[in-house]
Amino acid sequence: MHFLITVTSLFSTLSKKQLTSAIAIVAILAPAISLAQAIIPRAPEINATSYILLDAATGYVIVEENADEALPPASLTKIMTSYIAEEEIVNGNLSLDDMVHISEKAWRMEGSKMFVEVNSEVRVEDLLRGIIIQSGNDASVAIAEHIAGSEEAFADMMNQYAEILGLRNSYFMNASGLDTELYYNTMSARDLAILAQATIINHPQFYSINAEREFTYNGIRQSNRNTLLFRDRNVDGLKTGWTDAAGYCLVASAVRDGMRLISVVMGTESEEARAIETQKLLTYGFRYYETHKLYDENQILTNVPVWSGAQSELALGIQEEVYVTIPRGQSEAMEATVDIDETIHAPIEAGQVMGVVNVTLNGDSIYSGEVVAMQSISEGGMFKRFSDWVTLLFADLF
Repeated sequence: MHFLITVTSLFSTLSKKQLTSAIAIVAILAPAISLAQAIIPRAPEINATSYILLDAATGYVIVEENADEALPPASLTKIMTSYIAEEEIVNGNLSLDDMVHISEKAWRMEGSKMFVEVNSEVRVEDLLRGIIIQSGNDASVAIAEHIAGSEEAFADMMNQYAEILGLRNSYFMNASGLDTELYYNTMSARDLAILAQATIINHPQFYSINAEREFTYNGIRQSNRNTLLFRDRNVDGLKTGWTDAAGYCLVASAVRDGMRLISVVMGTESEEARAIETQKLLTYGFRYYETHKLYDENQILTNVPVWSGAQSELALGIQEEVYVTIPRGQSEAMEATVDIDETIHAPIEAGQVMGVVNVTLNGDSIYSGEVVAMQSISEGGMFKRFSDWVTLLFADLF
């Protein structure tokens, strides 16, 4: 059985307006709304070695260039360092109030620092802020040694997490991102966007730290190096980075009108350049695209007849909440088709896959998902099974 449904009517009237076909299979039909295809200007020129812009809710890539090239990420490395620390807290292996011993190695770290004292004890929560806000190399080494015993062992954990998260072009040798003449970490713009997405989705209870504009420790107040936090009220994270090898880098995230975007720029020429190029990406994404909710969790799409069952009707639907990224203002042009078997026989288990829903926009597929039974239906009694068998027999004949 093939259903043609417009998404607009699917949301508003699907459960109320149902038509029964000649063979007693329910089909829902709504007229397609013909809209002119959205005209989207070409993405702006971005002066960076590598960059990407994606929708955080859907993972849809709006713009990219050299996004899979493995490059030195500098302090963007610390997004992974803080991610692992937050995972340890979530899993109960670490507490925000735990005290961390500061080794001489951590204390001697060069570059950006939190300014912890050697042989002192520092709370995990302070170190987390020192990593995220102050980009402290000393804080990064301290938390790495506390979690894994050594920075080298922590780097191995970082690589394991990279594999779990699907970061295909990343390799870590230290927790800070500080380059040496012999080695440096590597990450791609796509990997950084995926990691930022995981941070936002998996650790919402810690994400607000990324938006804090300053942090004072040991009597030293330092501002967040992400200057967009001070220039764009929509921006609430994530991390800057710079070394000679990496250039000026920035992973940023912003929310506007219910849409969250993640941008990554690597290898720009200055602090100002990384902010400007990021702003260009975010402005383009927000202006011409939107995040659109297709389905609510456990949303019923339609009811269809069931043969030989204790009940005569089965609700079909989508189990998970579904979002898509589309050109702004094009939601009414979407069309959905639902494919299921012509005849459905009991018994049926709740959650059993019954068919597929496909959603298109201007002829292009934007979503495909399973349609499942929303309740269980047991086999009917002998008389019901015989009656339905006779009905179907005559339907096939005539």
